[in-house]
Amino acid sequence: MERKGIDVVHAEVERIDPAQRTVWADGRAWTGDFLVIALGAELAPQEIPGLAEAGYNLYTLEGATALRDARQQLAAGRVVVLVTRLPFKCPAAPYEEAMLLEYDARKRKVRDRLEFALYTPEPGPMPVAGPEVSAGVRRLVEERGIAYYPQHQIERVDAVNRQLYFANGVAASYDLLVFVPPHLAPPVVRAAGLTGSTGWVPVDRHTLETQFSRVYALGDVTGIPLPVGMPLPKAGVFAHREAEVVAQMIAHTVQGGRGQPTSFDGHGECFVEVGDGRAGFGRGNFYAEPQPQVRLYAPGRHWHAGKVLFEKDWLRRWF
Repeated sequence: MERKGIDVVHAEVERIDPAQRTVWADGRAWTGDFLVIALGAELAPQEIPGLAEAGYNLYTLEGATALRDARQQLAAGRVVVLVTRLPFKCPAAPYEEAMLLEYDARKRKVRDRLEFALYTPEPGPMPVAGPEVSAGVRRLVEERGIAYYPQHQIERVDAVNRQLYFANGVAASYDLLVFVPPHLAPPVVRAAGLTGSTGWVPVDRHTLETQFSRVYALGDVTGIPLPVGMPLPKAGVFAHREAEVVAQMIAHTVQGGRGQPTSFDGHGECFVEVGDGRAGFGRGNFYAEPQPQVRLYAPGRHWHAGKVLFEKDWLRRWF
């Protein structure tokens, strides 16, 4: 095969034809011998009536910086962290946010005047990691006095009266609302016929190849089912390792099939910030059967320091 280099499309993608391995952007068309789709997940707060006007989007820079300022002004009332729909990126994030806000209230000496609650459609925290991890994270949340409400699917939000309305008939009030927005595959991916019944791109769970020959997808745009009936979590650690596998798969093909390409094995890990300068750490095999084999290590300052070093290393290497 003639080696023609790599095109990385940085412009907004307008259209994809996976059968022809062609991408259109900025009025141009790129056609390749291979196509790798890593367009992530679209954040769609507009899917929930009233949500965008009601609170702070934890998954945007604007939302996070606005929340940083707003929480400094809050000295009394009810703080709610809301998970709107499944799946969402970084399964630990809403639990970390609830615990960090509670820690901040203690630092500012207003904890006795603030109430904290977390509502989610999940049956428990991070259920894909298994019952022991889920129970451990729930314990971390509740021992900080944060009320936890699983299996609460939000239907609409009344931003004027600061009310949440759930599918089970429950209504709840808030004074400060932090939310994880609904996630969708980008419109251009859906329009290309790449998504399956889950709304995400189905791929071979080991090679990341789609139904189209030499077309790969990786990261948050994919939907990889696990034996427990839940998808592989959307997380950066998986996207990183999937990208390495795809690169090696392509190199293996270009080199005429020499050598043995690696495959994605479902292993991953993440830190779980709990406040007080401490973090927990989860690690394991999400492809294990009959259920993922994941261990959650108790929070400590060393895990928090490890997360800081990990972040600094990524910033140094890539930015």
